[in-house]
Order: sequence, then structure tokens, then C-alpha cells
Amino acid sequence: MTTVEIHFRYSAPPSNIDAVTRALANIREVYGIHRLSFDRAAGTLCVEYDATRLNAAAVTKLVRQAGLEIGGALPLIAPQTLPEQAA
Repeated sequence: MTTVEIHFRYSAPPSNIDAVTRALANIREVYGIHRLSFDRAAGTLCVEYDATRLNAAAVTKLVRQAGLEIGGALPLIAPQTLPEQAA
């Protein structure tokens, strides 16, 4: 088992929060999904899953089908800028 976390930023809280909450709760029934957690202050959803059973594209599809409007996955490590090379 290889546990992986993927983080999504959601654009706005869902308009029908009850329906989306139920749909997200059902995602936990999918074999390979371990945990879902929201950070409301940051506007993100973290999904922990088994990478031997699922991939990032499948997890993204499940979240979108639940009705949560998300962008792509957030990088876990901030991109580093390289110093400009001297000419």
C-alpha cells in the first residue's frame, strides 16, 4: 500500500452543501480512499488515498462528480526559482 495525499483548492463553498457533503461522504466508500479533510480557512480539500488502487486523475474525477468545484491539484512543494545565470 502506498498512501498519497492530494490537495485541491475549491473556488467557492458549494451552493447545495448538504448534497455535496453526502456525495463526498460516499467517496469514502470507494476502495482505496482513506480520508477526506477540509481546511476552510485555506479553502482546500485533502484526500488521502492508496496509490496502488487509484491515481490522481481518478480521485479528481470522484471529487468533481461529488459536486465540489475545484481547480487542479495543488503542488505539495512550492516551486523554486532558479537564480538567473550570469551572461
